[in-house]
Amino acid sequence: MIEPISKRFEAGSIDIQIIHSEVAMIRINDHFLKLKSSYLFADIARKVKAFQEKNPQMEILRLGIGDVTQALPPVCVDAFHEAVAEMGRKESFKGYGPEQGYPFLREAIAANDFQARGAQIDAGEIFISDGAKCDTGNIQEIFAQDITVAMPDPVYPVYLDTNVMAGRTGHFQGGRYQGVVYLEGNPKNGFIPDLPDQPVDLIYLCFPNNPTGATIDKAQLQQWVDYAHEQRALILFDAAYEAFIRDDHLPRSIYEIPGAHQVAIEFRSFSKTAGFTGTRCAFTVVPKVCRAWDSEGEVVSVHELWSRRHSTKFNGVSYPVQRAAAAIYSEQGKSQSRALIDGYLRCAALIRREMTALGYDCIGGENSPYIWMQTGDDAWRFFDLLLQKAGVVCTPGVGFGKCGEGYERLSAFNDYENVKMAMSRIRKALA
Repeated sequence: MIEPISKRFEAGSIDIQIIHSEVAMIRINDHFLKLKSSYLFADIARKVKAFQEKNPQMEILRLGIGDVTQALPPVCVDAFHEAVAEMGRKESFKGYGPEQGYPFLREAIAANDFQARGAQIDAGEIFISDGAKCDTGNIQEIFAQDITVAMPDPVYPVYLDTNVMAGRTGHFQGGRYQGVVYLEGNPKNGFIPDLPDQPVDLIYLCFPNNPTGATIDKAQLQQWVDYAHEQRALILFDAAYEAFIRDDHLPRSIYEIPGAHQVAIEFRSFSKTAGFTGTRCAFTVVPKVCRAWDSEGEVVSVHELWSRRHSTKFNGVSYPVQRAAAAIYSEQGKSQSRALIDGYLRCAALIRREMTALGYDCIGGENSPYIWMQTGDDAWRFFDLLLQKAGVVCTPGVGFGKCGEGYERLSAFNDYENVKMAMSRIRKALA
């Protein structure tokens, strides 16, 4: 028998007594309890804050989180100003915009990012959003809870954590979640995972890769597309760092690969392309021929499902932000955003060159802003060493998965002079 309970709550100056004849309670989603105690970058932030408090005189040099440091391209700022001015005039004011995004931006994306490279993507297949992180995390909502998910290791944490929240995994044991098919990256395969050795339904891929900086060629990506067709699987392709590719032989979109339109969704971001991390703008591409199956085995349009979810749970990106994003596709915009990327790649080349000279094996840093460095040491211990002795923040590889133990990720998102200073400090710390 349930005993009556009495609870007292203090509401301002009022003492409220609530008596229940039966116990009632708000329950949480138990799957959230499977998550590790905190997000990787929250752990890093706590460590850095504690160090800063003890060493207030030390200038901390951040080569950790992948946040850009350079200002928006001038052409974007001008477009912002013009769009804000429009919003201040009654005759040009914009109210609620289309949830999928304004046609002027979607058409510019389709023409410049896809059609110009031979990838036939229509503006109607593009969904404007406030971040690739949000979209890669939210997309899983439209798929069944009991599907088998293939996850790279190491991997960007959001992919995995959102599937844990959705209930597609067991508990975290031995550095991994039960029920997930892990696609291991290692020096033998160049951190490009091999095809699964068992059937899977949903496959996460990211190239240029976060965290490793690895890139994939067209032949290798074709294997994944062919596999998805054979297994009736779907690929979630995160191309947030495609603007860093300088090798014209490497694909910048999965839709450059024959057959990909039916089996792949692609995510892009303006955050790294043009410094929009503080402004928020990205997009997801869901071709109209992309398909999945319902519980009865009937084909379902993934495009229509995502459109329904997107319009229901997202209010759209503001008009000034979309105008600023569209400015990137002008000739000035292309030149200015490329200059930003070139600056970060210069930093990446310096980091890779210096760390290689110190005897560390590195990948990335050539068509990517990230350098994946093998230390052979406990990842958090090496992180602490660089922080305490050099005042330099990196990212411990183990935060990206079990295969990241013994590795550190170094980010090129900083000023060149700061990177030079960081490398000097690291040389002294590791001497």
